[in-house]
Amino acid sequence: MHNEFYWNTSDQTKIYTQDWTNHKPIKGVVVLVHGLGEHSNRYQHVAEFFTGAGFSMIGMDLRGHGKSGGQRGHFPSFDILMDDIKQFLEITSNRYPSLPVFLYGHSLGANLVLCYTAKRQPKLAGVIATGLAITFAVPPAKLLIGKITYNLHPTMSLSNGLDRSGLSRDQKVVDAYNNDPLVHDRISARLGIDLIQSGPWLESHKMDLKLPLLVMQGSMDRLVNSRATQAFAQSLTSNVTFKLWEGFYHELHNEPEKQEVLTFILNWMNNHLD
Repeated sequence: MHNEFYWNTSDQTKIYTQDWTNHKPIKGVVVLVHGLGEHSNRYQHVAEFFTGAGFSMIGMDLRGHGKSGGQRGHFPSFDILMDDIKQFLEITSNRYPSLPVFLYGHSLGANLVLCYTAKRQPKLAGVIATGLAITFAVPPAKLLIGKITYNLHPTMSLSNGLDRSGLSRDQKVVDAYNNDPLVHDRISARLGIDLIQSGPWLESHKMDLKLPLLVMQGSMDRLVNSRATQAFAQSLTSNVTFKLWEGFYHELHNEPEKQEVLTFILNWMNNHLD
């Protein structure tokens, strides 16, 4: 069963949300936070996999993305995003009371869910982060522009410069991304600098990551530094599982071997149910 609905954030931004469930007894709920420039509907096959295995999945389009309101590719601040995620989790708890909740973030979403976990200390069954970015290779000129406009003109946006060919080894995934009208390439000065700073912030607050974590990365991910992510994950003292997928690109859930990836996540969640 598939449901679509909207809700308003604390600053009255309209957020598009969809959830997938089935009529079997539900073991838990996967709460999705997607990546930069994309939207929740790109994860429909992920939702179908999890619902077929006894979980429900709920995903929102981040503000400035997909069918949600807000300037494309702009967040007023990471703290406001933390509030959005908190509200989203409250909505999830109301829809699925008393069920274990797993917070699943990809790429930008991975940075967001780990920052949220460290800052807000939520009560969750576990957190899943794929395509996490700890360090960023940003052209110096673009970085300088971002720093100058961060406070002076935070909504000024540029192309995110995403190497779309590095999303997946499946060309059909890349073609679908390129032809998707809900995908955009915008990133604002405020979001860009906040995202860059989130990696070092996570490094300095790693002791606050206390929930069970699953961190996964493709070894051939050209969009983020997989070695930096691996070093970060292996330095954590929490209950962390790190999985490096040899030869895989950025979107692990969209690789030709996606069934193996999703099965690995499923098994990890089953092992962390209350």
